[in-house]
Amino acid sequence: MHAVKKIIAGLIAFVFLSGLLGPPAATGITIKEEEDLAREFLRYVTLQLEIIDDPIIVEYVNSVGKKILAKVPPQPFPYHFYVVKQDVYNAFATPAGHVFIYSGLLAAMDNEDELAGILAHEISHVTCRHISQKIERSKMISIATLAGVAAGILLGAAGGGQAAGALTMGSMAAGQSASLAFSRENEIQADQVGMVYLTEAGYTGEGLLSVLNKIRAKQWYGSEQVPTYLMTHPALEDRLAYIDTYLASGKNELQTSRPVNTNAFQLVHARLIALYSDEKVALSTFETALRSETADAITYYGYGLALARAGKNEQAVTALKKALETEAFNPIFLAGLGRVYFLDRRYQEALTTIASALSLDPQEPEALFFLGRTRLELDQPEEAQAAFERLLNQEIVAKQVYYFLGKAYGQEGKLVEAYLNLGRYYYLKHDYTNARIHFKQALEKTQDPDQRREIEGRLKEIEKILKALKES
Repeated sequence: MHAVKKIIAGLIAFVFLSGLLGPPAATGITIKEEEDLAREFLRYVTLQLEIIDDPIIVEYVNSVGKKILAKVPPQPFPYHFYVVKQDVYNAFATPAGHVFIYSGLLAAMDNEDELAGILAHEISHVTCRHISQKIERSKMISIATLAGVAAGILLGAAGGGQAAGALTMGSMAAGQSASLAFSRENEIQADQVGMVYLTEAGYTGEGLLSVLNKIRAKQWYGSEQVPTYLMTHPALEDRLAYIDTYLASGKNELQTSRPVNTNAFQLVHARLIALYSDEKVALSTFETALRSETADAITYYGYGLALARAGKNEQAVTALKKALETEAFNPIFLAGLGRVYFLDRRYQEALTTIASALSLDPQEPEALFFLGRTRLELDQPEEAQAAFERLLNQEIVAKQVYYFLGKAYGQEGKLVEAYLNLGRYYYLKHDYTNARIHFKQALEKTQDPDQRREIEGRLKEIEKILKALKES
């Protein structure tokens, strides 16, 4: 079993590395090929990895990525940043600018500089077109095959009887992994380019050095604890030496501003640990922090969310009120308290608290979400629908919004919209069987040409996905 795990790990490294593609260059696959590969690869990645769609966390990570991209030459595609819910140290990019960071690595960070450092490095692999050039030169395997290899490996990584399928798929391309793997030169170049991006965006670059040191330290805990990042990003010692020399040279002193929002990072960091790390670890983390002299409002906020997650609602209310004693007009803290009141079925208190949050920030996503859920519990579907539809106008939309919007439409008797939104929810959840059922129900009842076009397109995609899964 240990040998199988090592083989799968190596194949995962190959697939992740082979996905790091970038903008036009003298050589490399075309932008259209890259986007086609990204589309297939992204489908498999999101099918096998749980992606956190918490708007507060995802919007923040995207905002840091956008600060860096503002200093990057024009790109042929938009970039997207994702947080994978998995307690490991890893980050990778797929074709056409999709950058993933794992929750375990983000939780291990101490500041925005460290996050910016990792994101800049991944962005640089894309802009340098390291792997696309190698694919073109070696004329190795087709885009469809590469996407299939990704699917096979990720299915195997999920465990169980599918591992053999992963190895079978991987064997078609394992021999090419050496020609695709990042070289020492690739890694150093990505750091060189990334450090320029960081400096121009106003970061020191010291964050990249400190987070790489954390990753290096992790490997000494034992062979089973070797961070995945070290398998997909080689030459760590050389990289550390280069970055240290770069910082010592003073080249990073050219920065003109400091865009780091320490408060925003700490809040997102607390929320990530409270809601998406191991429940016991989360409680222990905040209880330890509260015993220190540095405990602040954000610590109480995170502790309140962790307590509510553990079902300790009364204690959660106390912790969140403690946070509000320091920051009475923080809409995110108020939304967190409204969340706990909702979970404790104290609906009128939830409405009052949520109203306060929305008076400070009318677009606060958690407040709108629990406003809609509270209205549903109070049998007020029209008001619930209005709250959920406001969320649909935001850049990051949690998939659960579609589920509860579907319920609101169902309570109103608007069955087409109910089935359509439930279909969207199950599609995003990768429950394609239920998605197909709800989309077909909506298709039978709607006469709207736009709705029919969307549903028919989704049904075609679902059939393609289900066929591919069956064949694998």
